[in-house]
Amino acid sequence: MSVYIFSKKEGALKNFFKNAAPFFSGLPGLSKHKAQQGDISYLDISGLAAADAKKTVTQLKRRCKDTPWGIIDPKGSCKDPAMWFFAGASDYLGPGALTEITPERFKTAALWRQGPQEDAPPGKSGAEAGPVLPKNGIKLPGGKIPGWKEIPAGKTMPFYLLYCSLQGKNSLNTRFGEEAYTQLHKRLLAYLSQSFQKAEGLIWMDSGKDCLLLIPPKAKNAEAAVTACIRLLLSVPLVTIETLGLKVPVHFVFSLHYGSVKYSPPGKTGTVVSDAVNFIFHLGTKKAEPGRLTISDEIPDNTIPKALGEWFVPAGEYEGRRIWHTKRFDYLRPWM
Repeated sequence: MSVYIFSKKEGALKNFFKNAAPFFSGLPGLSKHKAQQGDISYLDISGLAAADAKKTVTQLKRRCKDTPWGIIDPKGSCKDPAMWFFAGASDYLGPGALTEITPERFKTAALWRQGPQEDAPPGKSGAEAGPVLPKNGIKLPGGKIPGWKEIPAGKTMPFYLLYCSLQGKNSLNTRFGEEAYTQLHKRLLAYLSQSFQKAEGLIWMDSGKDCLLLIPPKAKNAEAAVTACIRLLLSVPLVTIETLGLKVPVHFVFSLHYGSVKYSPPGKTGTVVSDAVNFIFHLGTKKAEPGRLTISDEIPDNTIPKALGEWFVPAGEYEGRRIWHTKRFDYLRPWM
């Protein structure tokens, strides 16, 4: 495969890629670039204003057509790396990732959006077949969904259940002490509440170590919740440093399920008994993986937007239910 890098300051980058031997070019060379199948192309956004970076990425996408492309950000100037993945990027090389560049890295990034090969029907590749997500005939309820203050205690209703925690919470507790960790957890809950506001998420159960959100059973809420999870997974180094005030590696753990629960207001859920609640805690604490969102096959059809479907891969079965993970974002490995 061929790797192309377009940069205003290619000389400053070459030491990072001495073991990978890509083709370097200045930004003017992008206008003549014609990527072929098997190639991957990168844009170095250092020295570019945000508006110029977006404009140049548009040009890069046009020149790459259906071939993969990525972003190089040596100084970590982009506050929301997730934006590039949502724009179609296959890779993001921030300051951490640039310390371990190998030819295998480029091969992994180039194949990242092709989807899981093991799910393809005979005679088709994973890229041609597309991802195989839950399809079970479960439909979201119709009609108006009452607001949180309008749901009477004891009423049984369907909800999306979203488990959230931080990887390494025990070691953090040991390292910083109980009081400091309690303050960290409070900051985390406040940030999660803000992050899932568009999904109308309610922090329903809180153990002091992890938490469970209820999401109203509406398509727009599910899409907002899934999108928020992926954004947090991709932006975790910035979130943990700037928002949570940590200088040590931490990762989010998310799992999403759907089922009926008997509603009680937050803080009064001690007697709630539900198969759905039991399963989501088991899934989140025993099977979900750091840096990924895990979903069960009991979520309603079309919960995952088509644009995000290629981000998921099958992960076998757990407690009799099929599950899927988001793909592992390998640029985060140096952060681990």
